[in-house]
Amino acid sequence: MGSEFVQLSLTPILIGVLASIACALPGNFLILRRQALIGDAISHVVLPGIVVAFLITGTVASVPMMLGAAGAAIIAVILIEAIKRLGRIEPGAAMGVVFTSMFAGGVLLLEQSDTSNVHLDVEHALMGNLESLIWFAAEDWSSLVDPAALAALPAELPRIAVVCALVAVLTYLFWRPLKISTFDEGFARSMGIPTTFISIGLVIAAAVAAVAAFDAVGSIIVIAMFICPPAAARLMTNQLEVQLVWSVVFAVLSAVLGYVFAGYGPLWFGGENAVSAAGMIATVSGIILGLACLFGPQRKRIGEAAGL
Repeated sequence: MGSEFVQLSLTPILIGVLASIACALPGNFLILRRQALIGDAISHVVLPGIVVAFLITGTVASVPMMLGAAGAAIIAVILIEAIKRLGRIEPGAAMGVVFTSMFAGGVLLLEQSDTSNVHLDVEHALMGNLESLIWFAAEDWSSLVDPAALAALPAELPRIAVVCALVAVLTYLFWRPLKISTFDEGFARSMGIPTTFISIGLVIAAAVAAVAAFDAVGSIIVIAMFICPPAAARLMTNQLEVQLVWSVVFAVLSAVLGYVFAGYGPLWFGGENAVSAAGMIATVSGIILGLACLFGPQRKRIGEAAGL
């Protein structure tokens, strides 16, 4: 039983957990800054950038994918500013038009491109490929200290581990300016904190996390993890430090429980086939947010502040 778990389930669960944490950490600040839709936007922009990078290079290597996503993000920013100025419409509407259009363009490119030799298609873009990230070289728990077995780990695991660690380190290093500029940008600016640089850096960190997670877990988990764990954590406390801890706990619970329920939940209720791990992880994160809305200790105070 242990050897089967290590080979089939350990790496997908770890990848799901790390991807969820990498997205949830910057998501806390995006929500407090009322920029939660940026996470949704990034996940939409990533798709056409990745597809174009694949069409140009013919590979799904991480560097071309990152460059493609970065190029798509720059184009998106230019288009949003152009629509805002030429059409004289509000920023939210401009964002909605650009991001949905770019995502739809990415889907069309996928459907018209020959991606049969790689894991890159519409379903993969939405749901990822968690279930297929099997550690074939693993035999049992001893493989965790076997250099030969570790060398054969799915490439997505070390990639998302590095990005998750990078996001955590950046959050720690820039904690004070992030915290001050999030709650009072004017005061932060008067203290000499480069608020524009902090805001851009936050979006870049979120984009890096989204790109790294996109290949393995798909856009559904990326969108859910930017919003659900941080929003649920916001309903548990009014202290930012504690909120980050809660968001990580909720992200881990969503990933682990979602993966388990996807594989075994249908069997418990008489079904025969497993369901999408990505879809179930996002569903569990939504359920956790719903429970926080009903029972979170800060729900009344936040509702009163919002005039509800």
